[in-house]
Order: sequence, then C-alpha cells, then structure tokens
Amino acid sequence: MDTQQISAPSRASSGVVHDNSRHTSRFTVVGNHLTQHRELSLTAIGLAAHIQAMPAGAGIGIKDLAGRFPESEARIAAALRELEAHGYLRRTRTRLANGRIVTRTVSCNQPSDQRRTDSLPGRDCPQRTVRPPTPVRPCSEPEADDAHPARSRTRTHTKPAPRREPAPLLVPKPAFPAASLLRTATDLLAGLHHQDPRLLLSEQDVDALAPGVAAWLEREVGPAAVQHALTTDLPPEGMRRPAGLLAHRLTARLPPPPPFLPPATLPPGPIPLQNCEGCDRAFRAAEPGECSDCRTEDFHPTAQQL
Repeated sequence: MDTQQISAPSRASSGVVHDNSRHTSRFTVVGNHLTQHRELSLTAIGLAAHIQAMPAGAGIGIKDLAGRFPESEARIAAALRELEAHGYLRRTRTRLANGRIVTRTVSCNQPSDQRRTDSLPGRDCPQRTVRPPTPVRPCSEPEADDAHPARSRTRTHTKPAPRREPAPLLVPKPAFPAASLLRTATDLLAGLHHQDPRLLLSEQDVDALAPGVAAWLEREVGPAAVQHALTTDLPPEGMRRPAGLLAHRLTARLPPPPPFLPPATLPPGPIPLQNCEGCDRAFRAAEPGECSDCRTEDFHPTAQQL
C-alpha cells in the first residue's frame, strides 16, 4: 500500500497573488517610481495616477477633484502640493488679457530629476531646474480660475491655537488685611517647599495665595495648623499646578470664625476732681458741691464768745 504524500503549504500564499490580464485599450502606463514612492502619501499617489489618466484639457482643479472623490478640498490641496514638490506636477499662475488669473497645470509622468538622470527622450514634460520642495502647509489654496484677480491670490491659513492661560487663583480674603498677617502668610507660603519640594511656589503665586492664608490666621488658626492643613495628604503624583491645589484647600477647608466673646466689664474709672463752692479748693467727688471741710457742722466761735 502506497503512503500518501502530504505537500507543504506554499509560502507565497501569505502574500499578494497577481491575476493579471493584458490591456489592449483604455489603459495608462504608470511608473513604479510613482506607485511605490516612499515619501508620497497614498492620496497623492492615487491622485497622480488619476491625473495621468485624464485627457488633455480636463479640469483638475481642487473643486473639480473634490466633486469626483470623497476626499475634502483641504486633503486634495495637500496631495497636489506633494506632487508638485516631488516633480509630478507643475503649476503656474498666468494673468490673461482681461485681467483674470488662471492656473496652468502640467502633469509629468516621471519626475524632472529622474528624467535628467535617465536622459530618456520622448517625455511629456521638458527638462527644468528643480526647485527645493515646498513644505506642505495645512491651508486651503484656491485652484480654479477666479473672476476677481485680487481674490484669487488670497489664501486661508489655519491660525495656531491660542495659548491657554492658567485660571486665576481664587482664595478667601481677610476681613482686616493687616500688614503683619500678610507678612506671616507670605513667610509661611515661601517655606512650604521644605515640607515637600513640589510646593516651591513662584513669587506671583505667593502673592495670590497670601490673602487666603491671612484669612485663616485671622480666624485664630496658628501658622503651624495652617501649614499642616496645606501639606498633609498630598497626592503622590500628578501635581501639575501646586498653587491651584493650595488655593482649593484654602477655600474648601476654611475654618469658621471664632465664637463671639462679649467685652469684659470695665473697672470703675477714677472719681473726677471738683472745685469746692465754699473755699474753691479741689476735691474728688461725683458731683459738684463743697469739700468735706466746708460741710462740717463744727461750731464756729462768734465775737461774743471770744
């Protein structure tokens, strides 16, 4: 009995397999230097192949191409700039006799620098000096002819996103911002980095947080207690803005005001001085009158008794 031979699977089955048919009509020859270009995007390669297959005189403006394909005008404009930078397109603007600005587009089936190297005759595009590649910028460029010459030169550029400024620090304010309280608060904030190096604050942050610390000190909270409330249970990581965390703690953990204490009873003041109405001598009494000497009922001798 014969043993059945098991053939190993072909390694070529894991890659692409070509099922080609020879074209006899309606075909375009596209070079591998374009289809396998390492620096062009797939959008640019496909757009170049489409343009090379178009008949002479066909419209290939940005709006024309955007009407045929699902890509946006911005993406098509970027692909055209790629092809122009690598020598597959030449676009020049020409002013006509009536003042209109038109764009002349020349499609090259082989880049200019490669034609000079190969010295092959019969190409569609004449040899020219290759300019440095134009960097692709995220902007939409008008491609179709425009009725207004000044408007045809306008370009809509994407503005850079504005820089976001940090939110202002909101902290409680003391009822009576005494200079001594603010000085103590500033010294406390400037020394927080000794407890945690991440709490090294800038001068601007210290000035913004000082009123919040002064509000705590005004409510009879000592500097040590304020420092403990600000530096304990800090997150182990992710402190991108320490001043914002301190401002939140100063606001969210603000203690209540101390209880109201009525003023203590003042001791009685000194008895005021009065001038005696009898002898005009000074004496202390609550009301005006005579001194004790003038109010005595001692017997005064008369002339008969002398």
